[in-house]
Amino acid sequence: MSNKLLVFLAGLLLLSALGSYVYYRRAVASVPVDAWALVPDDAVLVLASRDHPTLVRHLRETQLWDNLAALPYFQQVQENGRLLDSLTNSRNNLLRFLGRKTVLASVHITGPGSFDVLYQVPLNTVREFRQVRAAAEALGRHPRFQVNSRTYHGHVLTDVRERGTGNGVTYFNYRNHLILSSGAGLVEKVIARLEHTGQPSVAADFRNTDFLQLRDVDATLLINYRQLPPFLDLFFRPELRPSAQVLTGLGRNGLLELQLAGNKVLLNGFTNPETSRDALHQRLLREPAQRLGMAEVLSLRTAILLHLGVARPTALHTTRTLPAPDSATATALDSIARQLTDEAALCYLAAPSARQAPARLVLVRCADPARVALALGQLRRARGASPAFERVGSYEIHSLGLPEVPARLLGPLFAGFTGAGAVAQAGNYVAFADDASALRGWLQDVAAGHVWARSPTQVAFLEETQPLARFSIFLDTQNSWNVLLRSLREERRAGLLRNETLFKRFPQLAFQLVPAAPEEGAAGQYFTQLLLRLAGGGYRHPNRLAHPGARRPALSAPPDQSAHAGERGQRPYAGRAGAGQCPGAALPHPGKCGGLVGYAERAAGGADTPAGSGRHTGVCAGHPRQALLLRCPRQAGLALPPQPARFGAGHFPGCGAGGGHSAGPAAGRWGRGQLLFV
Repeated sequence: MSNKLLVFLAGLLLLSALGSYVYYRRAVASVPVDAWALVPDDAVLVLASRDHPTLVRHLRETQLWDNLAALPYFQQVQENGRLLDSLTNSRNNLLRFLGRKTVLASVHITGPGSFDVLYQVPLNTVREFRQVRAAAEALGRHPRFQVNSRTYHGHVLTDVRERGTGNGVTYFNYRNHLILSSGAGLVEKVIARLEHTGQPSVAADFRNTDFLQLRDVDATLLINYRQLPPFLDLFFRPELRPSAQVLTGLGRNGLLELQLAGNKVLLNGFTNPETSRDALHQRLLREPAQRLGMAEVLSLRTAILLHLGVARPTALHTTRTLPAPDSATATALDSIARQLTDEAALCYLAAPSARQAPARLVLVRCADPARVALALGQLRRARGASPAFERVGSYEIHSLGLPEVPARLLGPLFAGFTGAGAVAQAGNYVAFADDASALRGWLQDVAAGHVWARSPTQVAFLEETQPLARFSIFLDTQNSWNVLLRSLREERRAGLLRNETLFKRFPQLAFQLVPAAPEEGAAGQYFTQLLLRLAGGGYRHPNRLAHPGARRPALSAPPDQSAHAGERGQRPYAGRAGAGQCPGAALPHPGKCGGLVGYAERAAGGADTPAGSGRHTGVCAGHPRQALLLRCPRQAGLALPPQPARFGAGHFPGCGAGGGHSAGPAAGRWGRGQLLFV
């Protein structure tokens, strides 16, 4: 072969290589990797974070960093980080490596009783790629670890495992995108998605939403509600599965922004409704959301409260799940069902120990308590129940002689009351339980005034929640500790005990879904809020007196007498007509505002504030003696702020008791039930 031919072939080879490189850089590498598209579709939760130095700073400011650092998982991460620092002769290498990259961490169920986390970290420079390779080589030389490489469907996977235990990670690099997990199966699932392009992303419904672009957002959380029941099965006993399936039938997925500020962790966002035919959302479609008005009968020993604010509680099921044993019983049940209105709740009371089952009862509001009492009497006579009753204060406990009465009235969500059944009435509410012992303790608290409406701490927390929610979960960690220990699987109890400090760092939690108006169409999403109040800063548990023999403040106590440290000037809760947030700087009066507003149910003249009037008389929490006039900004003719829409197409339902004004795509910063000071 002549030298000219060799030179020609060599030049052709170099030209082909150069062309392939240019094509890769211009056609392939120039297209950014969609990290969300790489997440397997069975993800339960996906956490996205960007500004990691600021996130760590906020965790330290809220004193959560010390609690997280005490967890075994984070201790292992810190230990591995220190090991990498020693091998690479640097400090804080992991935090500097993450920097301000968009990192995804997704949680997946990997088998019976197990789950794992998949991480995605972009590699922005050649130097970062070399850092990863140098770290793997350094670990391979360390006698404690073993590093192996293998090929899976054309991709090189690297396994870094600890000798003896087998613990470690598996990772591979896809277009300068590092994908790693402690379970090799998750990494292989990502490769399987790469082979089947065009699959919808887990965040396809939120492709036009990026909360990380906002300044105050520390992270975003994607929730796959359809995967929540099997995920909860990993931790809780199987008997809780039906309730979880019914409750998760309100939404299919949701995206929330996470903010760490002050004495709370706040997650706001939206949830897409569930579209399956038999889902709970379809049963409650176009049912107006109602306020939580049962604070006057909720005991301070309430551990967990599942509240449904619907105009017709009987809409929770389409047909009666359990047939009545006879026509007289059916007639009495129908008479009771016709009087149920506005709200229904499943309430768990605190248990003295994990060995004892918690008291469980169902609370429902009645339109006419007298008619409900007559119908309950008809039901007792139809079932042949004893006419004897037990008196607690001014209240009476009667036996029903019929199991599963709540499920017969309200559907499968309230099933599990297999006893003979007991019932009591308190004001406008009727309570059902398995036996009289569950109602006895609850009625003693109500008679003594140990209820939410008389607790300044609980009032302050309720003022921060959304007033018009279709579904709410309220959890008191101190009261619910033994309840959760009992409901957990045996092998998971040790994990909860190890994380007790972090768990009790959040004494109160509220998760709420607020329906849109209207609910039809693409804009018919649930506004979603998850609020976690942090302990400290003067927090006092609502079920704890200041000293032995101290009296809890009365419902009508003035703000300066009933307020506790850290919650300045909170007014006692009396079924408020609205709730909102005070922007502080927009106040027309000097001084520091407490940030929360409690609206009076009646205006200054004593008449109810007209629905849709756009005007509300309220009292600023930080300035309890100065009345303010609140007006819907749309009705007042004010332009909403020209900032990017915080929640997309919005709605302003805070104006009036039953109506709202469309705020368009600029509704922005204000969530549902919030008003602006003008």
